[in-house]
Amino acid sequence: MQHLKNTHSNKTKSKVTMATAFKTIIWPRRNLVFIGLVLIVLSRLSSLVLPWKSKALLDDVIPNKDYDQLKSLLLIVGLAILVQAVTSFLLTRILSVQAQYLISELRAQVQKKVLSLPISFFDNTKSGALVSRIMSDVEGVRNLIGTGLVQMVGGTITAVISLVLLIKISPSMTLFVLVPVAIFGFIALKAFGYIRPIFRVRGKINAEVTGRLTETLAGVRVIKAFNAEEQENKAFEKGVDRLFQNVKKSLTSTAFMTSSSTFLLGIASTGIMGIGGYKIMTGDLTVGDFLSFTLLLGFMIAPIVQMSNIGSQLTEAFAGLDRTEELMNMTAEEDNEARTITLETIKGDIEFKDVAFSYDAGKQVLHNISFKAPAGSVTALVGSSGSGKSTMAGLSATFLTPKSGTVTIDNKDLSKVKLNSYRQYLGVVLQDEFLFEGTIRENIMFPRPDANEADLQNAVKAAYVNEFTDRFDDGLDTLIGERGVKLSGGQRQRLAIARAILANPKIIILDEATSNLDTESEALIQKSLAELMKERTTIVIAHRLSTIRKADQILVIEAGRIAERGTHDELIALQGRYYDLYTYQAKI
Repeated sequence: MQHLKNTHSNKTKSKVTMATAFKTIIWPRRNLVFIGLVLIVLSRLSSLVLPWKSKALLDDVIPNKDYDQLKSLLLIVGLAILVQAVTSFLLTRILSVQAQYLISELRAQVQKKVLSLPISFFDNTKSGALVSRIMSDVEGVRNLIGTGLVQMVGGTITAVISLVLLIKISPSMTLFVLVPVAIFGFIALKAFGYIRPIFRVRGKINAEVTGRLTETLAGVRVIKAFNAEEQENKAFEKGVDRLFQNVKKSLTSTAFMTSSSTFLLGIASTGIMGIGGYKIMTGDLTVGDFLSFTLLLGFMIAPIVQMSNIGSQLTEAFAGLDRTEELMNMTAEEDNEARTITLETIKGDIEFKDVAFSYDAGKQVLHNISFKAPAGSVTALVGSSGSGKSTMAGLSATFLTPKSGTVTIDNKDLSKVKLNSYRQYLGVVLQDEFLFEGTIRENIMFPRPDANEADLQNAVKAAYVNEFTDRFDDGLDTLIGERGVKLSGGQRQRLAIARAILANPKIIILDEATSNLDTESEALIQKSLAELMKERTTIVIAHRLSTIRKADQILVIEAGRIAERGTHDELIALQGRYYDLYTYQAKI
């Protein structure tokens, strides 16, 4: 399916026009929309049969006591009502179902786009807000493909046909009606222009409120531990109130439109009653003509009043599409035209050449970092918190791109390598590893869902996962809860290591997995890490220096620079920063 393409990359305030929506959403479904239009025309034409035949009933059938004509008249009206009922059902069945299919398609498309965005985007955006944008912002398109737009077109057709018939009955009475209708049309257009930004802001507020709620539920243990329920309640109430104030503003505008239509069209009806009564008394109008005129007037005015509701729905749809287009116009990681190199296979040599990096302009985190991590070697990064270790790991994993200098894999510039072709050889184990809700088996098999049982069991044994799963009734099929809350810290880490072993990467990035574990768990994880690191290029962020004594090289990072480098024994002999850190930890 076509979507709202990058016509102007990375604009934050785009505005979807009717022409854009027509081209990307309506035109690809033109056959269904055409069927919908045919059905609604049939429905509206059949609805005009009753007022049309009312004149004949009053002016011909009743005065002449023509029972045969009465029967045929009732048959025609009955058939017209049947046509209305059938077309109404088909309209809902065809267009409403297609609208819901479009919503599901768009949601999948937006989710796919969101996952293609760089890590930096997620660092600055709440996950709950993204959930809201994926699920809620596209909802309004049901009014473009669903019955909303078709009803507006059908209403226009009905209003035009009714207008022609009204002029035929009485041009002067029709002219009198058109004045308040024109005033109402002007008010409605102004109101829609005012409401659209309100709907845009509503989507933003809704995303913020959903984001905060998601965080609250995810952090419920922290909230309860600090007895902070009250402040979270207040924060949520404040967000909900902002949402209410926005809804109140749009409801006020809609109510103003509705009351305007009631007042103006009420004046028209009152005037018609007076003019029609006068014309009947003077003999210029028959009772049948007056009844037909009154009924047709309802058919002309009803779509106009209905259009105020449909207009609000379409305005909401466009506001949601505005926000959806903002996401769709963002540049995906793989959209970088410089990424032209595809890695068919890799040896695993990583090298940093004069690499500098900053998250914010003027605040450099890394300063001209240079080092080599040969294939199959272990490079440990140590240093105080905030020194730049995680940034170096992020650069190695292609989550970040250097501001200057290059990071290479087998002498190929990583900034020019297609991400998929590199990441298929990459494995990452984080200190606070993320686990998905589901079973232990599903989490281990996440990188390779099609892995066979032998490979799975090898990974389980290599990471010593079986040491605890053997004690569970359901073994590997044990449910672990959201983020693995039913497992201990050591069990979660071993599961994450098993996942990385099953992925069988050539390059491993480890945010030291043993810093928060008890001695027994640490011993088992050290064994499983040794299995994981065999013959793989490993970059490890070390918190416990006792775990990296066998590293091929240790880089001591201070304030974004390499202060010292060497093996454990070399750095101890140097008696510099590493020696201080090591001896300090040894005393604890």
